[in-house]
Amino acid sequence: MESQVRGGTRWKRFAVVMVPSVAATACIGVALAQGALAASFSVSGQQFKVAADSLHGYGFEQYGAVDMGSTVSKDTVHPVAVSAFNKATITNLCQSVVTPKVPFFGNVSLILRAGTDPNHPVEASKLYIDLDDLQTENATFSNINIGVAAGSMTKGPGVNQDEVKAGKANPDGFGQEADEATLTKVKQTAWATTAATFQLSGLHMSISTKGEECY
Repeated sequence: MESQVRGGTRWKRFAVVMVPSVAATACIGVALAQGALAASFSVSGQQFKVAADSLHGYGFEQYGAVDMGSTVSKDTVHPVAVSAFNKATITNLCQSVVTPKVPFFGNVSLILRAGTDPNHPVEASKLYIDLDDLQTENATFSNINIGVAAGSMTKGPGVNQDEVKAGKANPDGFGQEADEATLTKVKQTAWATTAATFQLSGLHMSISTKGEECY
């Protein structure tokens, strides 16, 4: 799925708004009082792609929710699957977002890479990923429970209560949980990622005027 944005994009607006908004996801040691903030902010009109050689997490939970946001022309609602982990390590992480039709440059992408050294992976705690597409070469779950009411899950960080209060997540809805999850050759598109801490070893952020993406 290609990253999209509706309406024209001015270069100054891209430089001032777009870069800081994506760079914020790369902050090391960000403390979030509520754990997941998907219900507390409006998502942008652009999806982003994330790829990794492996994601290994403890305390896995997954449930359905909606993310609300806006584009240049209208408000939007996005159904998502929220994948949550108490703790996770990620090797060879790549994150990319493309802003199309930037004047003078065409498609401009912001690319973030980290954890390229297997001995120093990306580390996160209370990690929440709001995604709508996920592909893996292999996924292994330990002691998995499928069909649990989302609000009754106990293995992971739990359903974000702000989402429940706002009617964006149903505590009685479908959920699944596992003690441990290992995913390899991960490719996903997401609307938001939040974490209590996000430590990016070997962080490299770059701009590409060729519209480069992680995959």
